[in-house]
Amino acid sequence: MTRMFVAVIPPDEVLDDLEAFLEPRRGEVPFRWTDPEQWHLTLAFSRDVPERSYDDLVDRLARAARKRSPIEARIVGGGAFPNVGRAKIIYAGVETDREELRRMATGARAAVSKAGAEVDGQRFTPHLTLARINKPVEATRFVQLLDAYAGPSWTVAEIALVASYLGEGPRNRARHEVVETFSLGRAGSGPVPDDAPPRGR
Repeated sequence: MTRMFVAVIPPDEVLDDLEAFLEPRRGEVPFRWTDPEQWHLTLAFSRDVPERSYDDLVDRLARAARKRSPIEARIVGGGAFPNVGRAKIIYAGVETDREELRRMATGARAAVSKAGAEVDGQRFTPHLTLARINKPVEATRFVQLLDAYAGPSWTVAEIALVASYLGEGPRNRARHEVVETFSLGRAGSGPVPDDAPPRGR
């Protein structure tokens, strides 16, 4: 069993711009900040993907990706889960073709489920998790700071299958490893070969 998720991973220049905005503001609040190298937009998540399901999952994700089209996106503003008054997660928002992104998520979740893995059933809300908070806090002021942010745009041209290994990263956090990437649209013929240049982080 392997913990895995399917995600859109913004390119380095997009993540660097967001990091430059957040860095001087981090000391103002007692949040547990996520590693910028792991910022991503989750489309589907499974806590346990059986090893026997992996090849089928890869094939299904490749087919799902071919049915979708590349879209323009940028990171804009943010919010808090479950709400700003009792925030436990601070996130950055995403400005894009939300219907096409929703279809990407639906296709990714269907691929995971049909391959024999259980999918996290939470409602899809496009976001990048920036920080987690042990006890709920009032986060209106920080979310208002995020409202001033609008990052550079990029073309979402692929999705990634990522393995997540709990406790193997710095400070006993999760280590993420991109194991496959899939091009969007009819040009995508399947997983990107291992010797292809990396995208994102």
